[in-house]
Amino acid sequence: MSGPRHDPSLFRDRDGIEVARALVSVSDKTGLVELAAALAAAGVEIVSTGSTASTIAAAGFPVTQVQDVTGFPESLDGRVKTLHPAVHAGLLADLRLESHEVQLAELGISPFQLVVVNLYPFVETVASGAPASEVIEQVDIGGPAMVRASAKNHANVAIVVSPSSYAEVIAAVGSGGTTLEQRRRLAAAAFAHTADYDRAVADYFRSTVVGGEAGTPTGAAWPDAWEVAGDLAQVLRYGENSHQDAALYRRADGAGIAQAVQLHGKEMSYNNFVDADAAVRAAYDFAEPAVAIIKHANPCGIAVAAPRAVDAIASAHRSAHDCDPVSAFGGVIAANRTVTLGMAETVKEIFTEVLVAPGFDDDALTLLKTKRNLRLLTLPEGYRREELEARHISGGTSCSPGTRSPWTGGVSPRRGPWRQGTPWTTRPSRTSSSPGRRAAR
Repeated sequence: MSGPRHDPSLFRDRDGIEVARALVSVSDKTGLVELAAALAAAGVEIVSTGSTASTIAAAGFPVTQVQDVTGFPESLDGRVKTLHPAVHAGLLADLRLESHEVQLAELGISPFQLVVVNLYPFVETVASGAPASEVIEQVDIGGPAMVRASAKNHANVAIVVSPSSYAEVIAAVGSGGTTLEQRRRLAAAAFAHTADYDRAVADYFRSTVVGGEAGTPTGAAWPDAWEVAGDLAQVLRYGENSHQDAALYRRADGAGIAQAVQLHGKEMSYNNFVDADAAVRAAYDFAEPAVAIIKHANPCGIAVAAPRAVDAIASAHRSAHDCDPVSAFGGVIAANRTVTLGMAETVKEIFTEVLVAPGFDDDALTLLKTKRNLRLLTLPEGYRREELEARHISGGTSCSPGTRSPWTGGVSPRRGPWRQGTPWTTRPSRTSSSPGRRAAR
């Protein structure tokens, strides 16, 4: 709502702001004691809630309970703590305006110059498989309200939503206050934080039966909106072509190739991630030990282990490679079981860009690390296919359910009237690099 009181000509300069009062309420207690120590040493009054206040007090630092500010006790099992004018007036007062300063004085409310808030662990609770009754309690209400209020009023308040920003804030408090540039940057991060949080909540409710205790996924209807968001995780070596830049964005709730841990080798490129994702999805289409080899997004070979193989994953790799040894040169390999020494010995003799698996035996990892440029990745625990898979198209996104192949569910491509272990392919000539038909049957 605009009005004469917010005419820019009435604003007073508020660049460097000294921190005299801070509101601190965090679920993630990482770095909290160190932050409280720095604020206390600088003479900052700390106002806090619940377990945050208890942690600060237990560390020996003075803290004011928020209920002593509001005159209203925390109630409804903690659902109502900070939703009070005595808190939000101190967050939203625009002290560039003399009229706001006068109103705060009349109301007996002191403003905040620093707010440190991170939200209830909603994403982590959903990922844990908790029932809907527990998940719903992790939908934060007061936290986002404080974050958004402070970010809106960044001309006067610095809002911090991540422990990774504590060092910067501690330095600012010790050097005379926060700058407008800092507060703008922190506000941008804060709005992104609440947007990601709300998106996660919305996605959860879209994918569940609202009103049912179990919160069963429906899968019955397309969502009215579908968005993918993530944090910048890595600037990649190059894009699809060597003259292009590229970056990897990672979702907090993901459990896929973007969350894989690189154990060895050169930095990943855009194409490495694309091929690794295709290879992992292909290998994980099967319940049996399986290996997929991908090159330029095309399958060079996919195979499951031979029956009664002593080293099942090594057997699957040999069969996958035999589908098309020529095209497999310089490919990306994914296994759906831990890589054994037997498999590693074969891979070591073949030029390979990336090898990704749920794990590596110690002797296999030691051997593979002798290949200086071979990238070795481990998948996160609980790897899963996306519920919706998407492709960007001009002006939008095309989505499809992330279903597995018809071979999933114990039906193996190897079972049929053909001889076991025979690759299902038209053998390419040694001069051919065409992928052809290469799923081992």
